[in-house]
Amino acid sequence: MTSPMDRMADFDLTPEQREIRAFVREFAEKEILPHVEEYERLEKYPLDLVQKLSPLGLLGPMIPESYGGSFSDVVSYGIICEELARVDWVVASVVSVANSLVGGSILRFGSDAQKDRWLPGIASGEVICSACLTEPSGGTDLGNMRTTATPADGGYRLNGTKVFISHARHAGLFLAVATLDREKKHRGVTAFLIDPHAIDGMRIGDFPMRTLKRDNLAEVHFEDAFVPDEAVLGEPGRGFPVLGSALDLGRYSVAARCVGQSQRCIDLAVPYALDREAFGSKIGEFQLIQQKISDMVCRTQQARGIVYQLGRMKDAGVERCSMESSMAKLLASQAAVQNALDGMQIFGGYSCTAEYEIGRLLMEAKTLEFGEGTSELHTKIIAETMLGMRKG
Repeated sequence: MTSPMDRMADFDLTPEQREIRAFVREFAEKEILPHVEEYERLEKYPLDLVQKLSPLGLLGPMIPESYGGSFSDVVSYGIICEELARVDWVVASVVSVANSLVGGSILRFGSDAQKDRWLPGIASGEVICSACLTEPSGGTDLGNMRTTATPADGGYRLNGTKVFISHARHAGLFLAVATLDREKKHRGVTAFLIDPHAIDGMRIGDFPMRTLKRDNLAEVHFEDAFVPDEAVLGEPGRGFPVLGSALDLGRYSVAARCVGQSQRCIDLAVPYALDREAFGSKIGEFQLIQQKISDMVCRTQQARGIVYQLGRMKDAGVERCSMESSMAKLLASQAAVQNALDGMQIFGGYSCTAEYEIGRLLMEAKTLEFGEGTSELHTKIIAETMLGMRKG
């Protein structure tokens, strides 16, 4: 039986997009969800679950069929990210990083040789992708990055440290950024496609986390690491446009994942409110609990609506949607955090026990609010675009 939430989520989708949602949801609930809590306790990266995505065409939804992908449309890609994130942040992140940040950047800015080398492996799952952007001094201010790229004979020497790097220990391809000259700010940023198996001076270290232990987040250190000229993505010193385009689509996929997590909080809270009793009644009969359920549904649907709107803009060929991607990321990540908070309040003290996943969802949602730009950054982008202070 479908719920009113399903009706709202699907009413303006095409039949094909509805089929994709149903297919991915069934797969995720059957093949991924039963393992998430165990893998978190064991701090086990879900490589076996990721490998199940490839035969289903779920690893390359934004990669053209000519490179082995399953591209259909941007809205469908968002639906895939949403439904995977509804059960697991990490598996959804694999798809998001591979398609939005890395694969998408190669498609838009890569040479034919780079496309031929990397895209088929990304689509097949042979190459897991990782993005090395964030640094210890901050992740949002990419124009002031400290990692340097010094020209050398036939390439560059990289020196610096990246932190909060997902999928690093299992990645076969890193999209890394460094600056040719820190004084040049944005104009010095250069993007590189790095094969970790063909580089000396790149070291992956532990980065202990209180949450997302199954992601095995890492520090990546570059210590006079040599990368050849052919590893440059785009042009030297022109990495910021690469990042701008990648982050547009990256924030879309992160926002879609936040919608999935928001929905998961509803899916957990509603049956609990109908089952849990206090003062001789189901707690779902109390008005203050009903208020929380109502708020959770409304903010989830609000976020979903703007995420789908952004996807349709991309499908219509709008190249840059910086303001809209900031709006989607801002609203969806805040919805995910608040839904987790409301969900925990409905579960009460049990939300802090290992028996229920709702407490885990709060910390995971909060990481999504930080990632791909903080809420403060996106608020600034939206306001400055409307005030004519930046292009959107």
